[in-house]
Amino acid sequence: QCLLSGSWQSDTSSRMIVFTLDKDNRFSGFYLPGPAAGDSELLTSPLEGSQQDTGLAPQPTFSFTVNWQLRETARTTVFLGQCYVDTNGEETLHALWLLREAADSPAEDWKATR
Repeated sequence: QCLLSGSWQSDTSSRMIVFTLDKDNRFSGFYLPGPAAGDSELLTSPLEGSQQDTGLAPQPTFSFTVNWQLRETARTTVFLGQCYVDTNGEETLHALWLLREAADSPAEDWKATR
């Protein structure tokens, strides 16, 4: 079974620390951007999310939100993915993300989401 609790590292050396899932499969933790993020303003940021019940799906889907701790701007990223277990028992996360930056006005809204 795939459980998100623990430490994970991305291909870009970002790290995610996930605390133990609660009885409702919710979790919290921290996201630590790696050097590939290229933004010296990024700090360790809190995350919160949930995972599908592994009793229903041994390779569960999950989602989590990171509210970035930045000095001058507001950013939030949502991640949506699935945890896979290969034949050797190795767990791997596959996820998509969507980043939203605060816009100064409705006219600037078009460039606020990546």
